Amino acid sequence: MLTLRTLYFEDLTLGMTERFAKKVSSSDVVGFAEISGDRNPIHLSEHFAAKTPFGTRIAHGLYTASLISAVLGTRLPGPGAVYISQTLNFRAPVKIGDTVNVKVEVAELLPEKSRARLACTCSVGEDVVLDGEAWVKVPSNKKGGRPLPRV
Repeated sequence: MLTLRTLYFEDLTLGMTERFAKKVSSSDVVGFAEISGDRNPIHLSEHFAAKTPFGTRIAHGLYTASLISAVLGTRLPGPGAVYISQTLNFRAPVKIGDTVNVKVEVAELLPEKSRARLACTCSVGEDVVLDGEAWVKVPSNKKGGRPLPRV
């Protein structure tokens, strides 16, 4: 589990990076199916999935994408950040038992709007399984009002 870290817009620098790794379990995939309502048997039935080109169950693409959200909401930039948008390119399947390595990197900063563009990559081993970019609004410690508490 990621520990919380609050960064303000003024703390961010180009190239700043945060990483997170998560091994995908069957219970993760079943739980995501329950929450999302996506009960496609390719995620839930080994018998069904064995007959697909993947040969086995795969995680939901949006489950993999949700690991990016975990980084944004807890570490970079952390609590108080608000998702504006996210592009996602699904490059390869994630199978039960795979370890997904998430990398989020600050790619652009817009000081006038306190927004950051973050390059996002999810890999399994050397293979990129998902990439894209996120735009987030990041709390500022220079604007009027009370700054967020540091976590």
